[in-house]
Amino acid sequence: MPANLTPGYKEAEERYRQAAGHEEKVAALREMLALLPKHKGTEKLHADLKKKLAKHEEEGAHVARSGHHAPDPGHVKREGAGQWVLLGPPNAGKSSLLAALTHAHPEIAEYPFTTRLPQPGMMEFEDVQVQLVDTPAVAAGHTESWLPNLAHEADGVLLLLDVVDDDLEGDWRALLELLARARVAPRSRPLPPGASPLVVQRPVLVLANKHDLDGDGTFAALARETIGAELPFFEVSATRGDGLDALRPVLFRELRRVRVHTREPGKKADTGKPFVLPQGGTVEELARLVHQDLAAHLKFARIWGKTARFDGQQVDRHHALEDGDVVELHS
Repeated sequence: MPANLTPGYKEAEERYRQAAGHEEKVAALREMLALLPKHKGTEKLHADLKKKLAKHEEEGAHVARSGHHAPDPGHVKREGAGQWVLLGPPNAGKSSLLAALTHAHPEIAEYPFTTRLPQPGMMEFEDVQVQLVDTPAVAAGHTESWLPNLAHEADGVLLLLDVVDDDLEGDWRALLELLARARVAPRSRPLPPGASPLVVQRPVLVLANKHDLDGDGTFAALARETIGAELPFFEVSATRGDGLDALRPVLFRELRRVRVHTREPGKKADTGKPFVLPQGGTVEELARLVHQDLAAHLKFARIWGKTARFDGQQVDRHHALEDGDVVELHS
């Protein structure tokens, strides 16, 4: 083995060895290639890794062309303003939380590992919906192989803990290990030196569930001490509803999205479902959501809203839109 292999490379190599699924193997190989030091001693290893990656990608393409592959259980089509994935230990209350915040009806039981596949639900917030995805329990030695990929692809991660659990520290370690495998870093923390280029920064929130069983807040205080002060921390009760109304706007705000309405010239604004853009989204991006041809022939726009200097201000296609803007597109 060539010298100077970084700890990050060795971790990715170990993930490749343990990977059970095709996507997980491909992701680990890509990370190994990205982290492999570039010098003469690694040329053969680099060539071997590229050959392995090409083989896995070709196998995946062949399965896709054949049409005989089983659907990926870890893929959930993103809907609404954004997607949050719920992660937690057995019986932490993920399914109860999903049911309390959305119109979904997941199976809820007192025994562990009730949830076997991802279960999406749509949470209403004002004039938009946000997708929440319940997942199988995370436990040491018992985590679904596709779960890291689902967490990696989501817009945000909710770590749900049973605040009165006897082994909260063990539960927390298992969740941190899963985040590491998923290559997800909390957006509230700076990336450590030497972090893999494949690591993504996402909003990560901690939900201390079963607040209704923690009368004086002692268990929540202990949980906060275990977790540290860097991650946003919310005390909730999925069964009684404590903290859920305050949580809804946070889940939308942390996605960093803006809602924009359109209007036709000479008419009132369309007050129905708004278009949703990332923060910093431009007039051109809005036009592309309305219709590709409109974006191609866009001349200018007029805007109404808090950021407009005056009603109907004329702006160009590169103007960044803000939450609540009303836009009139001219082609």
